Amino acid sequence: MAETQDRNPRELSSREKNARYVYVPPTNLPDPTPDPDFDFRWIATHVANQADPGNVSKRMREGWSPVKAEDHPELRLFATPSGNVEIGGLMLCKIPKKVVAARAEYYNQQSEKQMESVDNNLMRQSDPRMPIFNERESEVRFGKGRK
Repeated sequence: MAETQDRNPRELSSREKNARYVYVPPTNLPDPTPDPDFDFRWIATHVANQADPGNVSKRMREGWSPVKAEDHPELRLFATPSGNVEIGGLMLCKIPKKVVAARAEYYNQQSEKQMESVDNNLMRQSDPRMPIFNERESEVRFGKGRK
């Protein structure tokens, strides 16, 4: 009879060699370390190798401010002489989340006012003999009951 071989239990053997490698394409722009109080965005400073000071000025008036490389050590490689983080004509900027929320609320109110104006204009043209119905609901059906 042949000798029994010394075997290791399956739980003790490592499967790391057999693990599949999942490729993830690299991003063109690195992400800064998340901050719970700020949102980040890359803002164009140059377009087609031409400076775009108008875009930068507009973003600054909206509340965006440049991110300093000293505040994000992982991005020090991309620091400009002024200390800002910039890659290929894009400058990393930040804005307080409360400003983003206030801006979103402002534009939501503007949108609601426009819809109200359209509704009022539509109803003004309505005739009691043949009223206009303004229904803003839609329905999607799938399957056999589809008509």
